[in-house]
Amino acid sequence: MLAVPEMDLQGLYIGSSPQRSPVPSPPASPRTQESCGIAPLTPSQSPKPEARGPQQAPFSVVVAIDFGTTSSGYAFSFASDPEAIHMMRKWEGGDPGVAHQKTPTCLLLTPEGAFHSFGYTARDYYHDLDPEEARDWLYFEKFKMKIHSTTDLTLKTQLEAVNRKKMPALEVFAHALRFFKEHALQELSEQCPSLLEKDTVRWVLTVPAIWKQPAKQFMREAAYLAGLVSRENAEQLLIALEPEAASVYCRKLRLHQLVDLSSRAPGRGCLGERRSIDSSFRQAREQLRRSRHSRTFLVESGVGELWADLQAGDRYVVADCGGGTVDLTVHQLEQPHGTLKELYKASGGPCGAVGVDLAFEQLLGRIFGEDFITTFKRQRPAAWVDLTIAFEARKRTAGPHRTGALNISLPFSFIDFYRKQGGHNVETALRKSSVNFVKWSSHGMLRMTCEAMNELFQPTVSGIIQHIEALLERPEVQGVKLLFLVGGFAESAMLQHAVQAALGARGLRVVVPHDVALTILKGAVLFGQAPGVVRVRRSPLTYGVGVLNRFVAGVHPPDKLLVRDGRRWCTDVFERFVAAEQSVALGEEVRRSYCPARPGQRRVLINLYCCAAEDARFITDPGVRKCGALSLELEPAEGGPDAAGAPPGRREIRAAMQFGDTEIKVTAIDVSTNRSVRAAIDFLSN
Repeated sequence: MLAVPEMDLQGLYIGSSPQRSPVPSPPASPRTQESCGIAPLTPSQSPKPEARGPQQAPFSVVVAIDFGTTSSGYAFSFASDPEAIHMMRKWEGGDPGVAHQKTPTCLLLTPEGAFHSFGYTARDYYHDLDPEEARDWLYFEKFKMKIHSTTDLTLKTQLEAVNRKKMPALEVFAHALRFFKEHALQELSEQCPSLLEKDTVRWVLTVPAIWKQPAKQFMREAAYLAGLVSRENAEQLLIALEPEAASVYCRKLRLHQLVDLSSRAPGRGCLGERRSIDSSFRQAREQLRRSRHSRTFLVESGVGELWADLQAGDRYVVADCGGGTVDLTVHQLEQPHGTLKELYKASGGPCGAVGVDLAFEQLLGRIFGEDFITTFKRQRPAAWVDLTIAFEARKRTAGPHRTGALNISLPFSFIDFYRKQGGHNVETALRKSSVNFVKWSSHGMLRMTCEAMNELFQPTVSGIIQHIEALLERPEVQGVKLLFLVGGFAESAMLQHAVQAALGARGLRVVVPHDVALTILKGAVLFGQAPGVVRVRRSPLTYGVGVLNRFVAGVHPPDKLLVRDGRRWCTDVFERFVAAEQSVALGEEVRRSYCPARPGQRRVLINLYCCAAEDARFITDPGVRKCGALSLELEPAEGGPDAAGAPPGRREIRAAMQFGDTEIKVTAIDVSTNRSVRAAIDFLSN
C-alpha cells in the first residue's frame, strides 16, 4: 500500500519500496496550506528504532535553576565532584522563620519596562512604594502558571502585572532567567576564577512533567533570549522534568535523610517532630550487608542508601506538590546501574499551593464583596501584595492538630480603603457576613479558626489526593508500595497529614525528604551531570503526520476519497510516529526519509498532529489536532545525480526524531552529501 504525506502531488518522486511511502495535503486544503511539497522514500513502518546514547559535552560545571510558581533558586556542582551540590547563597531580605535558600518568584520592572529586581528585593521594594507610584510599576508574581493554563501559547503571549499592565511573557521570563544567570556566574567566578568561559557551564531548567511541548519550547526560547545559551549550542541547556529530578535525588538519599509519615508521632505535624525511618530500615540493611548478594548502593561507611531496601524492579511514585501544580511520575529502579524507567506517563494537574491562596481571596470576597477586592487589588496593588505575604506566613504554620486561631494582619490601607468604599468599617463587614469562623481581633487582625483554615486547604488537598488515587488505580502502577512526597507545598503539615490519612490505609508508605523543598533543585543538578539516568520514558501523547494512502473501498470512508491523475487516494490518514503511553528509550529514533518535490526547493515544512488516543485513524478524528511543524532547511543542491542515482534536485533527506527525552528532538542529514540539514520542530507557531 502506498502512502504519501499530504502535500502537493505534482512532481512527486516515490521511492522504490513496495511499502507505503510518505507527499504532504494539496495546497487547496485549508488544514495544510502552509506545507511545502515533499516525497517520502521510506515505508510508513519504520525500521526498528535505533537507540543511541547521548553524547556528553565537556562541561566543567552544571547549574540548575528551579523556576517555581511561588519560589525559585539555583544550585550547582562541578564535574570533578558531581554529587557535591552547592546551594546558592542565602538571599537578601526574606521572611522570619523561613529558610532563604530560595527566593520568591517575583519580578519588578520599572514603569518603562526595564529590569529593576527579582525575589525578596523586588517584593520588598514594591511593598515600600507609595501607593500612587506603585500603580506605574510592573510587578509580576506566580506568573509561571500562565504557561500551563494558556491553551494557545505562542511567543507573543502576554502576561498581566499586578497593576493590570501587560507585557510579552517571553520578556518577563527572560528577565527572570537573566537574573539567575548573572547571579550564578558571579558566584562561580568568585569560587573558581578559571570558569569564566560561558561554554563550560551546562544549564538545567526545571519544568512540570505535565507541561506540553509548547511550554517546554517556550522556556527554551526564554533561555535563548536571556543569554543562558545560544541556539547554536542548544545542547548546553537541558530541560528537566520536576518529579524526575526529585526521583533522581531521592535515590541518592540515605536513610537518616528521610521521614516516614506512617511512623509520625501524634502532634502538630512538623518535620522535626517525627522520628527517622532509619530504624525501620536497619534490619533490612544489616541483612543486606551480611548477604553476599548485597547491592552496589551500599556505601563503605555502612550507612546504606534508601535503595538498599529495594530490589531491582521495585516501583515507587513521586508526587511533586509545588506552588502551581501537582506532578506525578512512577519509576522502576533498574540494576545494575541504578537507572530509572518510567512506568506510566506523567499525570497531575493545577492543584498547587496557590489554590489555597485563591481560596483565601474568595473568602475575603465573601466577607467584603468581590467587587471591593477586585477594586482594591487594582488601585492598591502594593497593599494587596502585603496582605498576601501576611497570609503566606500564617499558611505555613497551619497544621491539622492546631487548636489555636490564626491571626492575619490587615494592612492599614485595606482598612482605610474599605471604610471609604463601603461606608463602614471592616468589623461591621465581618459581623454582617455569613462567614462565622472568621472574627475581628481587637488588635486589628482577622482571627481565623482552625475550621476556616481547613476549609481553605480542603479543595486543593483533596484534588492532590484524587490525582494520586487515580494514578494508583492504573494497572501499570499496581504493586507500588512507596510514595515520595516532595516540592514546596509538601512542607505543609496539612498536606502531609491528609495524604498519609488517605493513602496509608492502602498500604502505601509515604516518605518525605528532610530538605523537601530543595529536592527538585538538587535532583536537577544530578540530572545535568548524568542526563541518561532516566533510561525509558512514556510518551504522553500520540504524535504523527497526515498522509495519503491508496483508497480501499469498504475500508476507507467515501468522504476521504481523492482522485488525482487517475489515482484514488485516501486523504487525512494519521500516520503514527509514537503512541500515547508507549515506552520509548532514551536515544531511540523514529526515522523518515523525504525528498523535495520540486528542484531547487529550499524548505520543507511538515505539519505534526497529536492526540491522547492510541488508535486515531485520521487527522480529522475528534481529539486530533495540529500541534506543530517539522521544518527542514535545505542547502542548494549540487548539480548532477546524487550518490543513489536520483535525478538532479531529488535528494533524500533523512530525518530522525527522538521521543524518549524530556523534549522531542529531531536531526536530519542529506544522504547524498552526508551533511547535516538544519532541522527543527516548532510547537509555538500554531
